[in-house]
Amino acid sequence: MTDLAHTARLDVLVEGYVRIPHVAGTVSLVRDEGRIIIVDPGMVADRELILRPLRDLGVMPEDVTDVIVSHHHLDHTVNIALFPQVPVHDFQSVIEGDVFTGRPADGVQITPSVRLLATPGHTPHDITTLVGTSEGAAALTHLWWAAEGPAEDPYSADREELRKQRERVLELATSIVPGHGAPFRPGFSTPL
Repeated sequence: MTDLAHTARLDVLVEGYVRIPHVAGTVSLVRDEGRIIIVDPGMVADRELILRPLRDLGVMPEDVTDVIVSHHHLDHTVNIALFPQVPVHDFQSVIEGDVFTGRPADGVQITPSVRLLATPGHTPHDITTLVGTSEGAAALTHLWWAAEGPAEDPYSADREELRKQRERVLELATSIVPGHGAPFRPGFSTPL
């Protein structure tokens, strides 16, 4: 997996958070090789929090070519309909309109700089989007909620699998865009 190109542009549109009862998922925009990809268009306080930064970057919803969801919790999927009639990539398929095409996600190359990895941990059906940028490889993932963890994911049914997938991603990525927090560079304190 070291053959990832490094030509993509990555912009975090919404930094997610968990401040119960308020929850927002991290929403990202990836552009590479003519593809305009939204990752995890989930819960936000107002849809304009997704649409306004898109417009500021010169992207309209109809320009989006693909949507990727890290997993099927509503806080990461509820705003998929902002981007109609584009392929939606998940852990087992690509869905476009009413066409379901089954395929495992692991190793799927969206562009030379964008690759999907099956990374079960938060849920059994998680994927990570690995994005090669000029600054290195970024992992858009819910293996971490934020830089500080939590070390023990309260939703994970398999703690050992979560640890294994975190180690896998840390071998590939120079930065992490977590499910509910600001991007960070992993270090010694990054939870496994």
